[in-house]
Amino acid sequence: MKKISDFIWPIIGLAAVIGSGYLLYKELAGISMAEIKGSFAAIPPHRFLLAALSTLVAYAALAWYDRIALLHLGVRHIGWFFVSVCSFTTYALSHNIGASVFSGAVVRYRAYTAKGLSAAQVAVLVALCSFTFGLGTILLGGFVLTVLPDTLTRLNGYLPAILTDPKTARILGAGLLAFVALYVAGSLLNLKPLTIRSFKLEYPRPRIMSRQLIAAPLELLGAAGIIYFALPEAGNPGFLVVLAVFLASFSAALVSNAPGGLGVFELVFVVAMPDIARPSVIAALLVFRLFYFWLPFLISVVVVLLYERNRLASALKNKPHDPATPEAPLTVPGLDAHAIERRMEKKPV
Repeated sequence: MKKISDFIWPIIGLAAVIGSGYLLYKELAGISMAEIKGSFAAIPPHRFLLAALSTLVAYAALAWYDRIALLHLGVRHIGWFFVSVCSFTTYALSHNIGASVFSGAVVRYRAYTAKGLSAAQVAVLVALCSFTFGLGTILLGGFVLTVLPDTLTRLNGYLPAILTDPKTARILGAGLLAFVALYVAGSLLNLKPLTIRSFKLEYPRPRIMSRQLIAAPLELLGAAGIIYFALPEAGNPGFLVVLAVFLASFSAALVSNAPGGLGVFELVFVVAMPDIARPSVIAALLVFRLFYFWLPFLISVVVVLLYERNRLASALKNKPHDPATPEAPLTVPGLDAHAIERRMEKKPV
């Protein structure tokens, strides 16, 4: 029997799409499709290529997330190609669908259990990948708020005044960087897990932590680079400002729970880019949607269909899957592995 909470987040996501869509419509009133098409066509071919390369960097870093999690679990028998395809498919689906429990965790469960991982190990892998992304967002967010504290003033009228104040922004940025510093110190000093009620923070080994601090920012830099290279040079505020606006837009999209951040992401980005012609901003966002969302989604659907067909054929022929790996440590920053295992066993596959 479904709980009320099962319906709350989808309703919030739908409301976010409708509300942001209305506000975005008001922001873009008076702009014709011809202007947007003209701005899209005006993007030079070499900048399209650079945007495509930025996409590859972003998805390569996402594959590194999985690799880092597997190293944390002590799993070394799964090759880079399999990890890359699994990661690409997982994120391409979850970016578009938005329901990571069904699109992300289930895809990884189907793929990695076929390679011998247990349900608890897959749960730890999913959680560590999510934590790595969050760590990268906190690190880069703290950096841009500290270096460019006046960036949020671009959102005056859309955020509370206290958040757009440069002094508050710099304090917030320093706090975010302090959190990362404490995490690094906890890993280097091998501190005991920090437990607050049901929350448990496990510090990973330094070699895992150091990889997280490289992979997570790299993915966000690549994603922001797609938009940066698609924007025109005239009025372009520079990569750091584009990165800051991207982080604010992406964070707002995640909080809204809108599928793919549709409407929410675009609204924040358009409002925060007053120096560039609106048609050019929309054209750049379309390039981002095309490279980061839509094309990967189409490819991932094909990959999933082929994989499931092969698994079905293998099952019909009674072919055994790869042998299970030895037991691995089930610890992940912010989560209790035994609780994860109990939850995973209750999830339908």
